[in-house]
Amino acid sequence: MSGRNLRLWTAITAAALLVPIGCGFDADGAVADPSTGVADPSTSVTDPSTTDPPTTDPTSSEPAPTTRTTSAPRTTTRKPTTLERPVLPTGLPVVANAFAAPSEAAALTVTDMRVESQAGMVRVVYVFAGTGAPGWNVRYVDSAVQDGSGNVLDLAGESVIEVSLTGTGYPFDTGVTPYAGPNPLPGTGVVSEVRLATVFEGVTQSFIGVETSPRPASVSMATDPVRVVVEIQP
Repeated sequence: MSGRNLRLWTAITAAALLVPIGCGFDADGAVADPSTGVADPSTSVTDPSTTDPPTTDPTSSEPAPTTRTTSAPRTTTRKPTTLERPVLPTGLPVVANAFAAPSEAAALTVTDMRVESQAGMVRVVYVFAGTGAPGWNVRYVDSAVQDGSGNVLDLAGESVIEVSLTGTGYPFDTGVTPYAGPNPLPGTGVVSEVRLATVFEGVTQSFIGVETSPRPASVSMATDPVRVVVEIQP
């Protein structure tokens, strides 16, 4: 290529570099329209570093506080437990002086048994021989149940009095001859009959049959000779 042509080619190339090709940015950073070369403000690029952050209400992002209603604890007051006294039936007969303990080392045997009536009162008398003083336990019971065997004895009458005479023993222990009269023994007045049941473990057991419903009774002791008396009201 001649020197003249080389200079012409260089000039053309330099001019081509000065003409904008396609699209680009103007001095303000706006995108230029390739057809006009004028930047369209609607397509301007914003520097993210110069954009203010969105304003948010800090109260709108916090959850609403939860309100709980706490009731006072319930208290239960317990009333003190009281034991009620048993209600005893009224109108039942009372056996006065129903219990007595024997004297120490008593060793007695029933030698006689009888039924007496005086001024409408009926007395059942148990006579003893031996040493010491007897004791007793006298009460109304449902039936005449013999100690030791548990047998129910036949006894005339509507009601039953059990007489347990303590401080007694077998004849071979006391050396005294026991009662050998009628058994059961016929009664009188409100007493239908009297029966000696047994001697068992230091207790002489007897039953009194009462003609009617239970009647008030009382127990006492006498001496010369030693006696236990069960008195029954009419």
